Amino acid sequence: MIDRLNLPSSLKTRDADVLVRRATLDDLQAIIELLSDDPISSGRGDVANDEDRPAYAAALTRIIHDPGNELLVVNRDEAIVGTLQLTIIPGMARRGSTRLLVEAVRVASAARSSGIGSALMRWVVERAAIDLEAALVQLTSDAAREDAHRFYRRLGFVDSHVGFKYQVTLPASAAW
Repeated sequence: MIDRLNLPSSLKTRDADVLVRRATLDDLQAIIELLSDDPISSGRGDVANDEDRPAYAAALTRIIHDPGNELLVVNRDEAIVGTLQLTIIPGMARRGSTRLLVEAVRVASAARSSGIGSALMRWVVERAAIDLEAALVQLTSDAAREDAHRFYRRLGFVDSHVGFKYQVTLPASAAW
């Protein structure tokens, strides 16, 4: 279903053109490094430890093979400088509207404030409307990410809901 996205896609930013494409297993290390480059993610355990690599590889494999999900990477000058996950959610609410959920948006710290995030999110909204016929693009952002909240508001996102999470502890025998 989400495979209707027009990829790869070139985006213009203030500094340079970037390429958005589907992630592959070859991109795993760069994605792990982007997650660990973020203080909030690293505080939750995304610290790029070698022993975590199998868990990340299994997750990326599941995402790649799930027709309702895409993990995308952003290339600039042959380097991966960004990533995000998209999940299509068919729904009953809003008269059966489809939603596009955006998760784990990351731009490398050295590439922030270059226009990559803005170009990427504008592209997501456009693709949601044109390729996916989604009526709503939604995302959650950690309450501590005040800069991200200003960024999303500047792009026209509205902080309209309160989100809740419940941390589930899986038994040691639960292997993905």
